[in-house]
Amino acid sequence: MKKKLIVFSADAMVSEDVDYLKTLPNYQKYLAGGCMVQKVDSVYPTITYPCHTTMCSGVWPDKHGVAGNLQMIPGTSPLPWKWDYSNTRWKEDIFTEAKKAGYTTAAVFWPVTGNHPAIDYLIDEYWTQFPEDTPREAWKRMGSSEEMLEIVERHIGDNKIRIHPPTERFIVSCTCDIIRQYKPDVMFLHPANIDAYRHQTGLFNDRILTGIEETDQWIGEIMQAVEEIGELENTNLVLTSDHGQMEIKRVINPNVILADHGLIRKNEEGTLEDWEAWCLSGGLSALVYLKNPEDRETYEKTYSLLKFMAEEGIYGISQVFTTEEADEKYHLDGPFSFVLESDDYSSFGDSIHRPIVTNYEVSDYRYGRATHGHLPFKGPQPVFLAKGPDFNEHVTLQRGRLVDQAPTYAKLLGFELQGADGQAIESFIRK
Repeated sequence: MKKKLIVFSADAMVSEDVDYLKTLPNYQKYLAGGCMVQKVDSVYPTITYPCHTTMCSGVWPDKHGVAGNLQMIPGTSPLPWKWDYSNTRWKEDIFTEAKKAGYTTAAVFWPVTGNHPAIDYLIDEYWTQFPEDTPREAWKRMGSSEEMLEIVERHIGDNKIRIHPPTERFIVSCTCDIIRQYKPDVMFLHPANIDAYRHQTGLFNDRILTGIEETDQWIGEIMQAVEEIGELENTNLVLTSDHGQMEIKRVINPNVILADHGLIRKNEEGTLEDWEAWCLSGGLSALVYLKNPEDRETYEKTYSLLKFMAEEGIYGISQVFTTEEADEKYHLDGPFSFVLESDDYSSFGDSIHRPIVTNYEVSDYRYGRATHGHLPFKGPQPVFLAKGPDFNEHVTLQRGRLVDQAPTYAKLLGFELQGADGQAIESFIRK
C-alpha cells in the first residue's frame, strides 16, 4: 500500500502558539505524541513565497531564485505576485520527484505552483485579477484542470479570496473534496489566517487564539475526509509553518531618498518617469535593484547612500548587504544589488512620494501592525509537527531547518531529492 502524506502549512504559526494548540481536540486526536521541532530556522528573507519554495524543494533561495512574493516592476501598483511555477529556477521539488516515484500529487494554495506540470490536482494560490475576471478563467490560467475548476466553482461562492477566514474555508473545502474524490497520495495546502491576523492585530492576542482554534478545526475536517475514504491509518500528517513575525511602529520609504539623490525621476504628474535604483519592499527587509548593475558609478553612489542611511540610524536600516554578502551569509542571491535589513521596528515601503515615514496600515501585509521579511533568527520562530505510521513517536528537537523539510518528506516516501541543500530528519522517520 502506498504511503500517504498531508502537509498543512499554517502560515506564521510560531512555537508560542503550540501550547494552546495542544489543548485543542484535533491536535490531541491527530498530532499528540508524534514528532516536533520546537523552533525552525527559516530562510532569508522570511517571506511566504521564498519560504514555501524552500519547503517543497529543500534548497535555499539562492538556488530556487524566489526572493520575495512580488514581481519587480517599478511604478506598478498593485504588483503581481510570483504565482506561477515558472518563477522558480529549481524544478526538482517534492512534487516532481513524487510523481516520478509513482505517487499522485495535489496542492491547494501552495505558493509558486501555478501551471506546475507534476501536480495532478492543482488549485494554485491565486485570485481573480480584474473586475470582469471569473474564478474559472483565473484558475484555468494557473493550470487547474476541468475537474479542479468544478471544485473551485463549487466552493468559491461568497468566499472572498484574501479575506480571512473565508479564504481558508474555500481552501479546506477544496482540499476535502480532492481527498474524497481523487485520494491523492501527496497533498500540500497553505492556509494563511494566522498570518493575516498577526498583520492586522499584532503578535499575541485573542484574535490569534481564534486563528489557532480555526486551524485545529480545519485539521479535523481534513482528517475526517481521510477517514471517510478509509486511509486514516495509512496517512502521515504534518503541521508546519514558514516564518514568524515582528511588530512594527512605522513604515519608511527609501525610494523617496533615492529620488532626492537623482536615482529615481518623476514626471510632471509626479508618477515614475525613470529609475537607476529601486527599492522593492519585503516588509522588514528590502531588495535594491539597479537598472544597470554593471554601471559602477551608479553602484557606488547607491551603495554609499544606503550605508550613510544605515549609519545615520533614522532611516529604518540596520544593515546593508551586497548581493555577495547576502549569498555568503544567508544563501540569498538574485538580480538585485543590495539587501536592506530593518531596525526591527520599521517596515520598508515602495512609495516614491513623501512623507518618508508613515504609520502602519493593514491594506498591505508588509505594512501591518506586525510583519515579516526579517533575518530568520529574529522574533518568534516557526514550527514543525508530524504524526503518522511512518513517523516515530515522542521525538522532539529543539531546533530544525526549513530547508530540511522536503528531504524529510522524500525520505518518508522512499526516494531522495537530488541536489537538495537540506537533509532528512532521520530521527523522525520510522525504520
